[in-house]
Amino acid sequence: MSVCLDRDGVTIHNGDCLEVLRTLPDESVQCCVTSPPYWGLRDYGHDGQIGLESTPEAYVGRMVEVFREVRRVLREDGTLWLNLGDSYAGPKGNTRGEGAGGGAARGELMGFSAIKSVVPDGLKPKDLVGIPWRVAFALQADGWYLRQDIIWHKPNPMPESVTDRCTKAHEYVFLLAKSPRYYYDAAAISEDATNRECGNIQPTKAGRTGQDKHRTAANLHSIEARETRNRRSVWTVCTKPYSGAHFAVMPPDLVKPCILAGCPEGGVVLDPFMGSGTVAAVAQDAGRRAIGIELNPDYCKLIAKRFKQRRIL
Repeated sequence: MSVCLDRDGVTIHNGDCLEVLRTLPDESVQCCVTSPPYWGLRDYGHDGQIGLESTPEAYVGRMVEVFREVRRVLREDGTLWLNLGDSYAGPKGNTRGEGAGGGAARGELMGFSAIKSVVPDGLKPKDLVGIPWRVAFALQADGWYLRQDIIWHKPNPMPESVTDRCTKAHEYVFLLAKSPRYYYDAAAISEDATNRECGNIQPTKAGRTGQDKHRTAANLHSIEARETRNRRSVWTVCTKPYSGAHFAVMPPDLVKPCILAGCPEGGVVLDPFMGSGTVAAVAQDAGRRAIGIELNPDYCKLIAKRFKQRRIL
C-alpha cells in the first residue's frame, strides 16, 4: 500500500481497496463514483483482483464488503454512483458465455482468454447472470438506500457475434444513498425541457392552462427551448477509447453528471476502483477533490503520468 500521487487535490493510492479504505476517516468524502471489475469478464493480471470469484455469490459478497467500508467513509448525506455490467454463464472460454467478436486476438487483448469456462450452480449455459441487480439488492439488504437504476445507453456498443438475442447496448448506474435525505443537485444536471422523443413537443411545467393552450407550436417550442426539466433516467453516452493499457474505461460524459449531482464544489469524490483515473480527472475539472485507489501498480503509474501531463495541474 502506497501513495503514487498527491497533488492539486488528487490523491492516488496503490493497494487493495479494502486495506486503503480502512485507513480513511469516517465521513470524510461527499460521494463515491466507481465501476468495479465486472464478474467473470476480464483478467486484469494481478493477484487479489475482484471479478474472478468462482461464483456470483462470492463476487456479490466481496462487493458488499467493499461498499460497507465505502458507506463508513461517506458523509451522512453522501451517495454512491455504481456502474456495473452483466455477464453470461459459460461455456465459450469465459463466463460471458457469448463472445464479443474479433476472435482469439481480441480475446487476448481484452483479457478474455485467461477466464476459465464455468457454469455456476443454479445457472444454465447461456443464462444471463444478473450481476448488477444481485449486487444492488445485496447492498440494499446491507443498509444502503437503493434510489434509482439509471440506464447507460451506448450508441456504439461492442459488436457481438450472437444471433439468438439482441446486441447488448446498455449498462446500469445505480444511485445509492447512505441516508434517506442526501445531497443531490438536480439543477446541476437538468436537461432541455423540449421533448421530441415521441414526435411532439410537451410542456413539462405543471399548471399551464388558459392562454398557454392557445399558443402556437412555434411559440411553445421557443418557450420550452429556454427551460429545463429534471434529468431522465436513460443517459445516452458513447464509449470512449483510452490509449493506455487499461481496457475498460468509464466515459467522462457518464461520470460528470454523477459528480455534479452528488458532490458540491470543493467536496471530495472517491473511486475505490480507479482504473484509468477518469473519475478523478472529471472531479478535478469540476472543481472537486478526488481520492482514488488502484490495485495494479502498472495502472497507478499510467494514472500518475496522466495527471502530471494534464494542463490543469
